[in-house]
Amino acid sequence: MFSIVLLIFLRHLFFFSIDARPSSHHHSKKKIHSLVGESSSQDSCLGRYIYIHDLPMRFNQDLLTNCQVLTRSIDKTSMCEYVQNSGFGPRIISSEASGLWNSNWFWTNQFMLEVIFHDRMKKYKCLTNDSLVASAIFVPYYAGLDLRRYLWGFNTSMRDSSGFDLINWLKQKPQWKTMWGKDHFLVSGRIARDFRRKSDRKSDWGSNFRFLPESKNLSMLTIESGPWENDIAVPYPTSFHPSSDDQVLQWQNLMRTQNRPYLFSFAGASRTRQKNSTRKEIIRHCQSSNKLCKLLDCNSVGHECDDPLKLMNLFRSSIFCLQPPGDSLTRRSTFDSILAGCIPVFFHPGSAYTQYLWYLPKNYSNYSVFISATDLKLGKVRIEEKLVTVSKDEEASMREEVIRLIPRIIYGDRRSGVESVEDDAFDLAIKGVLKRIDRLRGSDL
Repeated sequence: MFSIVLLIFLRHLFFFSIDARPSSHHHSKKKIHSLVGESSSQDSCLGRYIYIHDLPMRFNQDLLTNCQVLTRSIDKTSMCEYVQNSGFGPRIISSEASGLWNSNWFWTNQFMLEVIFHDRMKKYKCLTNDSLVASAIFVPYYAGLDLRRYLWGFNTSMRDSSGFDLINWLKQKPQWKTMWGKDHFLVSGRIARDFRRKSDRKSDWGSNFRFLPESKNLSMLTIESGPWENDIAVPYPTSFHPSSDDQVLQWQNLMRTQNRPYLFSFAGASRTRQKNSTRKEIIRHCQSSNKLCKLLDCNSVGHECDDPLKLMNLFRSSIFCLQPPGDSLTRRSTFDSILAGCIPVFFHPGSAYTQYLWYLPKNYSNYSVFISATDLKLGKVRIEEKLVTVSKDEEASMREEVIRLIPRIIYGDRRSGVESVEDDAFDLAIKGVLKRIDRLRGSDL
């Protein structure tokens, strides 16, 4: 009898000691259940817990509070406009647009991914305050916005200082020493190349952040990757941020029923400073296509290319949308065209096929057309002739595949706290990161 009473007392003491410890409200109850022998399969977050570093505000929030420092003198719009609505920008309200447009569309700047992603991370359902149970650790550093302040007119030490300070801050944390940063990840709204400056010449572009020895262990999700294994490409943010699966389905069905009078279209500037520019040839082909092509010249007055409504009206009236490289290999326009159910036409494999491996089909001919930029410049192929050879059945099949991709390339609006848009660009990024870090953890054993 005494032994039974003692056992009950010890068990009560055991649970009291567990309840007295500070723990995350997301997983404390589940942790206790596992201690009393319940099946761990009941924990839907097992293997998915993420810990967020509480960085000093100068690495993120201060950049939004002092958003005027992000605006250049040549910018058409203040960056302070775009930080609204958790990085989505101002909501689009237009008398020309239907209710579906007005409720889900925003003036989203392509460089706001860091803010959008951070806000989504705060609402991630498997957060933990206990880094020991975390499968991954998120670093909410706004690397691209921070660099934007110093890209023009500043020396390299100014461009490098914040990244250097961040690494020194991380190295002091106990979480870093677990895997020396290999379980850490961050997000950049700029291309990977912007953080890989190879020299200290002031004329060289970008920062050296990703060449810091400790930074090489971090995984970085970025709108355009390169040949580096620790950089992973994720979609540019578009202007469509639905808050439910039903809104996505409505949009997909709308894109299936569009009248598309143009065989192909192009929205972009000519890049006159680039020798042998693919864009120059594309514009020439478009202008001589006997009205089969619609051109939206981004050099023209009125800045129509910055207007999501005008872009969507162009793309959803086109069968094919041309996506040549610009300042870099990739373009936000690729994701705008997918959103409009317009079949993308690429001129370089690095514009999509070697980039968004977590998002786009491996068989690129299922959803796009490829035209060699070299053949185009040498006059070996004409865009119009290439595209008219695509049969109606092939065209319909590709368009359906493009429309099927829409949920995967958008960043849904979860600000209401309702998780209803499943497997969007954010969800796929998190799944990919967890899988990648799990593989790295296994290789360290």
